[in-house]
Amino acid sequence: MRLSDIDYELPESLIAQRPIEPRDAARLLVDGGEGPPSHAHVRDLVDILQDGDLLVVNDTRVIPARLNLTRTTGGAAEVLLLEPLTPDYVSWEALIRPARKLKVGEHLTWFGKPVVRIGERCEAGDTFRIDILDADPLARITSSGTMPLPPYIRASIEDPERYQTVYAHVARSAAAPTAGLHFTDELLVALQAKGVQMARVELVVGLDTFKPVTAENPLEHRIHSEMYRVGQDVLDACSSAKRVVAVGTTATRALESAATFGTLEGRTELFITRGYEWKVVDVLMTNFHMPCTSLLLLVDAFIGSRWRRLYQTAIEEKYRFLSFGDAMLLDRHLKVAS
Repeated sequence: MRLSDIDYELPESLIAQRPIEPRDAARLLVDGGEGPPSHAHVRDLVDILQDGDLLVVNDTRVIPARLNLTRTTGGAAEVLLLEPLTPDYVSWEALIRPARKLKVGEHLTWFGKPVVRIGERCEAGDTFRIDILDADPLARITSSGTMPLPPYIRASIEDPERYQTVYAHVARSAAAPTAGLHFTDELLVALQAKGVQMARVELVVGLDTFKPVTAENPLEHRIHSEMYRVGQDVLDACSSAKRVVAVGTTATRALESAATFGTLEGRTELFITRGYEWKVVDVLMTNFHMPCTSLLLLVDAFIGSRWRRLYQTAIEEKYRFLSFGDAMLLDRHLKVAS
């Protein structure tokens, strides 16, 4: 493969800056295989999905992971928490700016109170191990931090819950599983009444998920590992479902990791690219992704090169792109473009 295989021109005007209200009013581009796609809204999933389908969601919750702190020298420092390294939320892997002058053992403060202690650099070299200096680390993060919205979203959001799914559970992630932002409680109830069941998995979303692919051969990209959890009951439900409908690339990666490695929880470095043998997921609901990302590689692996035609249609029809944007519904059993 070449980098140009997952590149396209994204008009900046189509990058959604705010979430749409209500959540399920987002537009939905429905894959038609070799035929043209159809245009719907997320609320229309009640008519699109079928009795016997299983909807699988990633129920991870986003932490207010961006901490604006002060060094003992008086300079500013920004800590971006990526993933908890201990169950008690004391130790984290984090990005810190500025990183060059930081010393092991240095404290960063918030209104004069020490909040973070700098540890050693992590193996990757661009992140640090840090400790939260509080008896209740998660409460300290919640009170001191802000939501880590992606850098292409320039506006703040009034309600931080709009960067959470309605079914979010345990706070671990540095970014939202954004395809799930479109669901409302009412829509989920209506789907269940239709005969569509719902199952939950967890994949802790790190910011490296969205890191651009820079290698000229995308297959040489190094994808970072993420923590996942899939219950045996979920895999059993997938086996008996009419179709497995994964909400987002993160739910997809969790399910396929469990099936590929035979391990229900742990860390995954599964890198899904064209030629991957799909084991669980039949239908994928996903947002429109940035060019040159591993997320787009996964979409390419799922439906082949026809993603280009779908994206071009979305651009022409002025769909909203990226985290707060619209969504598409893809079926890998439709004929795949070569």
